[in-house]
Amino acid sequence: MFSGGGIEKRGISKAVNKRSSSRRSSSSSTGSGSTSGSSSGSGSSSGSSSESGRSNNSGSSSGSGSGSGSGSTPLGSPPHVQMASHESLNSESKSSSLNSKLGHESLTVREGTRTLRPDEPTLVPGEHMEGTAREVTYLCPYTGPKKGTLSVTNYRLYFRSPETDPPFELEVPLGVVSRIEKVGGANTSRGENSYGIEIFCKDIRNLRFAHKQTDPLYSSQLNRELNMTVFRRFRILQNFGVFGSGPIYQENHSRRMVTEKLLQYAFPASHKLPFFAFEYCEQYPENGWTVYEPIAELKRQGLPNESWRITRLNEDYELCETYPAVWAVPAAASDTDLRNVAAFRSRGRIPVLSWIHPESQATITRCAQPLVGVSGKRSRDDEAYIQHIMDANAQSHKIFIMDARPSVNAVANKARGGGYESEDAYQNAEVQFLDIHNIHVMRESLRKLQEVCYPHIDNAHWLSNLEATHWLDHIRCVLSGALRIADKVESLKTSVVVHCSDGWDRTAQLTALAMLMLDGYYRTIPGFAVLIEKEWLSFGHKFAQRIGHGDDRHQDEDRSPVFLQFVDCVCQVMKQFPHAFQFTEDLLITVLDHLYSCLFGTFLYNSERERMEKEVKTKTVSLWSLILSNPSDFENPLYNPATRHHVLFPLTSMRHLCLWDKYYCRWNPSMRPQEPVHIRFKELLHVKGQLERRVDELRRELAARQTHDSPRVTSAIV
Repeated sequence: MFSGGGIEKRGISKAVNKRSSSRRSSSSSTGSGSTSGSSSGSGSSSGSSSESGRSNNSGSSSGSGSGSGSGSTPLGSPPHVQMASHESLNSESKSSSLNSKLGHESLTVREGTRTLRPDEPTLVPGEHMEGTAREVTYLCPYTGPKKGTLSVTNYRLYFRSPETDPPFELEVPLGVVSRIEKVGGANTSRGENSYGIEIFCKDIRNLRFAHKQTDPLYSSQLNRELNMTVFRRFRILQNFGVFGSGPIYQENHSRRMVTEKLLQYAFPASHKLPFFAFEYCEQYPENGWTVYEPIAELKRQGLPNESWRITRLNEDYELCETYPAVWAVPAAASDTDLRNVAAFRSRGRIPVLSWIHPESQATITRCAQPLVGVSGKRSRDDEAYIQHIMDANAQSHKIFIMDARPSVNAVANKARGGGYESEDAYQNAEVQFLDIHNIHVMRESLRKLQEVCYPHIDNAHWLSNLEATHWLDHIRCVLSGALRIADKVESLKTSVVVHCSDGWDRTAQLTALAMLMLDGYYRTIPGFAVLIEKEWLSFGHKFAQRIGHGDDRHQDEDRSPVFLQFVDCVCQVMKQFPHAFQFTEDLLITVLDHLYSCLFGTFLYNSERERMEKEVKTKTVSLWSLILSNPSDFENPLYNPATRHHVLFPLTSMRHLCLWDKYYCRWNPSMRPQEPVHIRFKELLHVKGQLERRVDELRRELAARQTHDSPRVTSAIV
């Protein structure tokens, strides 16, 4: 049965037992039940199936935990403490309406928490049980069916099977769910495991659960349970076709209730409910909301100076509602000029500084397409503004305008009022097209990649199948475009203006990757957080629409893996320069897992303005709180701080790119390393720390000897 918090119907007793906090390590999900590594509450794939005592430490991270495909080690998942804090009662219910099925009687217990059953998950702060379905079978595509208990909370789905030793466990944040479908009907399903639900996820996997069908309701059961007259029973049996057609089947209550609860909490935006991030109340030592401060970041780059100024013209988001409140603009441009330029740029997204070279003063600025249209409109203010950007760099008398789109698409946009800059109108400007396709092409490419990677891999046709997805082709185009921008700024000392159509998808990919190549600060853990906050979040990448947070419209045309492509590109650069990044792939996977999980408020909504209106910084926890509070879980033992001053020029030809199998194929047990990499990294970090301390001791000893040993004075021999 499926039961939720509330009054237990098998008796009137309301027993609430205090439960001492104990810690259960997260476990495997779609694959084998073997144990490896430590478990995580933070939220990427969970690994081991073992259990251990759970301490009651405050301030530790907990969290999301999307379950992995098999008993592997967690990817990017530090073994942090999870604390159960919800106080409620467990119940079973069989009534027809959802509210009466799962009665939620609020009952506060000041001295303890609700007793959890062994097959229920450890709750994170703000999480509470919504119900439990027993005798459910998880149809694992790798290790076969597993029968156990399926629990649903307001944050995640949790399945536990005691059939293996240690028990098999799977947990999936509901934010990861893209759509839910029922499989089989009450009167049509025949055969074992043909009746249940299938869950399609945003992280490349699908989950299927089989529910037990109810027993036939014969006339004796109707007589006993419904207390009807013989005549009414006869009419009902006749209407339902029992006479002459076999027994009646009802839709299993557990499936119906599981589906209803999943739909409610996986798609809160569609049901007028708050995201779980507003319920999550974990405390971390570090406050991630302070990692990025726009003025401080601009000052780090050496601004303001004689050529660039900082303005708060958009402080109320009136000039451009999708831009941040603080801009860096050419000092020669007045506020009136900025308003005039905004009228000529799509969505009011004018060219604004992203990065400035510390020596040459060459810059990367970003914007949206000009509103040229079919008639070829011009704006003297916009042309003068581009000239101001070029003049701010005294070392060059030329400027490059990098249009991320294919030239055919840019021309087609003229019919809708957009377009691109004319080299005749913009003096000393050279326009180059980078041939990166739109969001619809990228979405279809990822769909094909999912078919290749999950659940099974066709080894005989792996390369041809991968090529047919064109995923690596798109990765190459994005990387090549970013490399061209970095080369123009670093080698030619020329300023670059970057835009696509609206300037919040491909533009963010290009500027962020170019800055990552040029500035070693963004290759550190806090710097990477600043890069995402600055180029993606503050400049209005539409995370809510591209990811579909809490929205049940899985076929929405606005969805696209734009940010996933960016992270994939970062990983490609990391593989070519393993010593240049302070963090490992585990951090990238953790970021992607929480992109979907809705555990943190970092990626919610479409713009800085929307996050301000929803008070995200005061009502939710930042993802960077988790990461900055546990930096050792993401540190790269091979990192060389001297590379912070190096510029990276990665090779972008196809033969140097490879599929990021640690992410796309992580649910397949056969694709995982036998030894958990993150454990080896921790060992290397420990050894590295010991060696560094020994070097410091020897240096101090050497300095002390040089200080105390006076030079010997030799007397001349007469």
